[in-house]
Amino acid sequence: MDHPTAPTSGTPRHDSPSAVRSAKSWFKRLDAAGSEDFRGRWSREHWMLASLFATMGALVVTIVPGFSNAMHTQKAARASFILTLPAIPKSEAPAPAENWQLVRVGKGQNLDGIFAQFSLSAATKAQVLAQKGAKAILTHLHEGAELAFDVPSPGVLRGLRYDKDDATRIQLQFDGAKVTSTTIHRPLERRLESTSGVIAGSLFNAGEKAGLSDAAVIEMAKIFSYDIDMAQDLQPGDSFQVVYEDYWRDGQRVRTGNILAASFDNNGKRYFAYRYTHPNGKTEYVDQNGTPLKKSFMRTPVEFTRISSGFTLAGRMHPILGYMRKHTGVDYAAPTGTPIVAAGDAKVIFEGWKGGYGNCIILDHGRGYTTLYGHMSHFGRYHVGQHVDQGTTIGYVGMTGMATGPHLHYEFRINGEYRNPLSVTMPKPQPLAGAELASFHQQNAAALAQLNRMQFLTHETVAQNVINAPASVKQAMKRQMVASTRKLRRSRG
Repeated sequence: MDHPTAPTSGTPRHDSPSAVRSAKSWFKRLDAAGSEDFRGRWSREHWMLASLFATMGALVVTIVPGFSNAMHTQKAARASFILTLPAIPKSEAPAPAENWQLVRVGKGQNLDGIFAQFSLSAATKAQVLAQKGAKAILTHLHEGAELAFDVPSPGVLRGLRYDKDDATRIQLQFDGAKVTSTTIHRPLERRLESTSGVIAGSLFNAGEKAGLSDAAVIEMAKIFSYDIDMAQDLQPGDSFQVVYEDYWRDGQRVRTGNILAASFDNNGKRYFAYRYTHPNGKTEYVDQNGTPLKKSFMRTPVEFTRISSGFTLAGRMHPILGYMRKHTGVDYAAPTGTPIVAAGDAKVIFEGWKGGYGNCIILDHGRGYTTLYGHMSHFGRYHVGQHVDQGTTIGYVGMTGMATGPHLHYEFRINGEYRNPLSVTMPKPQPLAGAELASFHQQNAAALAQLNRMQFLTHETVAQNVINAPASVKQAMKRQMVASTRKLRRSRG
């Protein structure tokens, strides 16, 4: 018996009416055939149909739970939570841009004048000076100091910058009565420099050509002043060599520091000086053997115009008393008010009126040495019992007591005996020894090496040319040296 066959792929689409009718007819014939042929066993068609239904059943069992789970998951995903979110910040207007204006302090200029330039009030000035450390710096401004102002409008100070020292800057920000202070560190770079020069006129001109500032030239003159009178002893052709500190910041030279080592050739003799700091912090200059250059005493403790009366124990006619009387000191004529300095480190043991000496000070230098200073117009700031350093001003020239004109009467005594200050053998300073001498060599190793490396030959050749110059040229050089004497004298002490 022929069995009906299922529609093939070539049959019409299932969704057409004819296809539906054909499928129904096919299932009826299949059912009829099954009833006739099923006699206790399955035909080929039965097995095919059973396999189809088993496959569909397995698919249903697998897919339906998945849909169920998906629905449950979808429901879980829709759960709601209350979240606390941060508040949205209020929009702030941008801070106005700073507008710093630099002011370099001029000669004689002070804070009042600078504030007036920006129409800043006295109340603003008081607010500035009330800040910690500001008053000590801003009320003692030196020429060349730099200040920076942030003034958004005339009379309104928003910011001020000033230097506490070379490596520290202070910035003040003002917001009404509120003041914020910020410290800005500006590290310096220390460099070791060297130079040399030949004197063919003024010492200052020679220093300028060598790249030294006037302050460095004055410092060099002070260092060698115990051996060389820079105002009188210099000769054309004298030369110097200097090793010194330079301080730099951001590629710019800020200032010149201390002279660390130097040599000076004066009239054929060479002098050396090296800077040394003692363990107690005291600094001085010593020669190559460690002997201090600073002598125990200065022979002339005042800048004088002439010696009006010399030392004599034989006696002289006293200009006021009118009879012969020994003169136990030296009189230095000088204008009233000329500073008088201590001839050496000492302690004040007398200050006041002393008979014919008038206003008088007596210093005790130890080891039996004392000095007396008479006829002062007025005293300095030191009093009995206080210590004074050599070169410190202790009073001023006058004509108090028995005096016919303004001058300083200066006496030098050893164990109470009068000595001529102009010819007495001064005590020599004690040289460094032991551990201090070793420390000196260690401190100056770099400076000494640099001084030794300097080439003197070129400058000595130049110096020889100056020495061999015609007499008229050398005389002109000497006149220029004499003209610079006043500047050196003003810088002394």
